[in-house]
Amino acid sequence: MPLFLTIETTCDETAAALVTDQLEVLSSVVASQDKLHQKYGGVVPELASRAHMERILPVIHETIVRAGVKLDDITAVAVAYTPGLAGSLLVGLTAAKALCVALDRPLIAINHLQAHIYACRMAAGEDVFPCVGLVISGGHTCLYRCLNALDFELLGSTLDDAAGEAFDKVAAMLKLPYPGGPSIEKAAIGGDPKKYKFPRAFLDNPDCLDFSFSGLKTAVRYAITGPGRHDCSQVDLPKQTVADLAASFQEAVVDCLVGKSLQALEATGLSTLCVGGGVAANRRLRERLEEEARERNIRLIIAPPRLCTDNAVMGAIAVERWRAKLFAPLDLDVEPGVVRRDTASRK
Repeated sequence: MPLFLTIETTCDETAAALVTDQLEVLSSVVASQDKLHQKYGGVVPELASRAHMERILPVIHETIVRAGVKLDDITAVAVAYTPGLAGSLLVGLTAAKALCVALDRPLIAINHLQAHIYACRMAAGEDVFPCVGLVISGGHTCLYRCLNALDFELLGSTLDDAAGEAFDKVAAMLKLPYPGGPSIEKAAIGGDPKKYKFPRAFLDNPDCLDFSFSGLKTAVRYAITGPGRHDCSQVDLPKQTVADLAASFQEAVVDCLVGKSLQALEATGLSTLCVGGGVAANRRLRERLEEEARERNIRLIIAPPRLCTDNAVMGAIAVERWRAKLFAPLDLDVEPGVVRRDTASRK
């Protein structure tokens, strides 16, 4: 039985999983760094890469032990090499290459953003392609036309902050703990999402499938401090005001994500929407997407919360590349930036 070890170290989660060619998950281990970065209000790249170095071998070992197999049983080693933090990516890629050399096994290169969409395939238990893919995380907000598991065309992406990054920064303004997504969602309970009329960039332009959250973030800052002031730390807000600001901000982000996804479906003529990435765990976003899907007869697949944040189970996309005999050379290097188009012809 073909068996694949998948490794994920694109940002601040050290993860590994073992999956079969039938997409059965034998084991999955994730070591989170949330507590490490919490006092900084965001991921510190140097600290993240150092933590990966400490954790990568124990995580791989635990993955093998939980599956009850031996390293020699592995058919191939897969690793996310793009996009992400350069130092973090290098740790995972180096470990994967070392295993390939030691075991004489092929290396499979994974696009992290494709893998987030493939998490929907894993959750659905059946083919989800072709589809529009929406990836929303701390570092990325992208829309793709996904013709199949290996052919993705970038339709639009954020021009500044990613949605998850905006959540983190606004949470810091509101003196809420990191990570910002869950904190904003919790604070928004009981808040009025219509209290503040925040901007929705590009929402009225169906010809533009890009996102922008920088102006929204600035609008929240001015709502806290007033025009001409910038230091939110000097402002103490009543609890209800924090709730209203959190709810209004969250609603603006959700409006943009939902609206652009619908425009992408219209532009491509596709009727399936797959959504992955950490922000996809947001309950308000899931509610709005489900409402629109019912009204418009859209086939909607959202990755379950455990597969939204970075994990190695979504690296099961390696099985698709293995079937297509798409193996990577051992001189493969990391590509921190977003690849605009990734097809089966790539390494």
